[in-house]
Amino acid sequence: MNRLREFYEKEVVPAMVKKFGYTNTLAVPKIEKIVVNVGLGEARDNHKAIDAASGDIAIITGQKPVVTKAKKSIANFKLREGMPIGCKVTLRGAKMYSFADRLINISIPRVRDFRGVNADAFDGRGNYTLGIKEQLIFPEIQYDKIDKIRGMDIVFVTTAKTDEEARELLKLFGMPFRQ
Repeated sequence: MNRLREFYEKEVVPAMVKKFGYTNTLAVPKIEKIVVNVGLGEARDNHKAIDAASGDIAIITGQKPVVTKAKKSIANFKLREGMPIGCKVTLRGAKMYSFADRLINISIPRVRDFRGVNADAFDGRGNYTLGIKEQLIFPEIQYDKIDKIRGMDIVFVTTAKTDEEARELLKLFGMPFRQ
């Protein structure tokens, strides 16, 4: 069993029950899934950008990404319906916990001038979105092999009902929130 999953069962659940007074341990919020998304504006001009970004995400997450396509045509952006505009991966289970562990303990502290992540990026329903400016913070990415620095969005989808519960859950997992 994964180290973070064991940590959740032994440390997080009792702490959440104590703080929020849950009567049932199954009512304690948990991370449901993590979605890693890369939007590629240059994909309409350069079709190889999708392949490069997909390769980077596959290396980072250990799972093959799905190419996302435009839902609508937008003339101002020279975008037609069905054109590839990004890629995403949805992680669940052991891969999700493994990715969260590597992200929180290894990758985020590698950000230059790091002072913590924004504690206000919750959506009101207990989900947290984290924006990363470059994929180089992940140790799996080799600097020589990348063609362009790309950012990504990482969404932690939780079963928490409120942002306060989700913030406490992620804090117990070790998410370094800015004070």
